[in-house]
Amino acid sequence: MIKHAAVPYIAPFAVFLGFLAVKSYLPFEYPFRVLVVGAVLFFVSRKAISLRASQPVLSVLAGIAVFAIWIGPDLIWPGYRQHWLFENSLTGAARSSLPLDARTSPGFLIFRILGTAVLVPIVEELFWRGWLMRYLVSPQFEAVRLGTYSALSFWVTAVLFATEHGPYWEVGLLAGIAFNLWMIRTRSLGDCILAHAVTNACLAAYVLASGEWQYWL
Repeated sequence: MIKHAAVPYIAPFAVFLGFLAVKSYLPFEYPFRVLVVGAVLFFVSRKAISLRASQPVLSVLAGIAVFAIWIGPDLIWPGYRQHWLFENSLTGAARSSLPLDARTSPGFLIFRILGTAVLVPIVEELFWRGWLMRYLVSPQFEAVRLGTYSALSFWVTAVLFATEHGPYWEVGLLAGIAFNLWMIRTRSLGDCILAHAVTNACLAAYVLASGEWQYWL
């Protein structure tokens, strides 16, 4: 049973995953997802959220570095992502599920950018580094200081974070390691949210500028 204290950290992520499970049936559900998950964050999780960054400049730079890690392999080695290690029956394929008309809809794109650059960093950092990384140190996670290191919590969190990213699992793993290290360094949820938000915002800008829609699965 999930203890009440964990609900603000887990609920937004659980709702977000729920929408992922039905997105193939509701191709235009993303705006609704943003509104619902945003409401969960506000009404359930707002007291757990900290947006205060202790090292904002370095957090921005960390986010840019993770963005470079994310797109680097595909830029250096064209066709790299089509290797069976990355595209297979378990991970899926690096192809966008966005319909063509959604890619040219200003309203949809606004919601997509808000979801990617604002909502997802908060939801994921609450769950992965705000809750799971501490819970794996001790089930009494509230007594565990943010950024507390244990090999088990560090690597399990990084690996599970990687599995969330399908055919981009290897850069997802590197990103998970980077964000875990940043949490250990700063002990600040706000810094990790900022770094994650910068990564996702850079990726959104790259997708829109280059037309590489496969980064938005």
